[in-house]
Amino acid sequence: MSSLEETLKQDLIASLKQGDQDSTNALRFLISQIQYARIEKQEDLTDDDVMAVLVKQAKGRRESIEAFQAGGRDDLAEKEQRDLAVIERYLPELLGEDEIRNVIREIISAEEFSGPADIGRLMKGAMTRLKGQADGKLVNRLAGEELQRNAE
Repeated sequence: MSSLEETLKQDLIASLKQGDQDSTNALRFLISQIQYARIEKQEDLTDDDVMAVLVKQAKGRRESIEAFQAGGRDDLAEKEQRDLAVIERYLPELLGEDEIRNVIREIISAEEFSGPADIGRLMKGAMTRLKGQADGKLVNRLAGEELQRNAE
């Protein structure tokens, strides 16, 4: 069992003792998703594997929040926001746009990408380097802008 998974289980026990229903529900769901990932992989998960599950769940929550707000369902958006807050406790802090741009610029200069046609290769390198620290949509937008600027 990974240390991150162990931390989640200890925090679940603490939230049960404190009567924190939001944290308890979110942690139970995360632990079940980790168990599904373990079954799918058919072996124990590393901390990186557990982190990947957390990143996926956080992304799903962010998308749900947007959809619920667009549909006028603020009550459901608030619930998703509470769940996201619990998940974010275990994720590395997200980088800002300037920091992401700096990483993208480093990759562009190191690999000598020339223009928008190189977006796929740039995204592969950027997402590997920014794993869990940046939203893919934001990285894609910034990568496109930097490649366009580089092509001009």
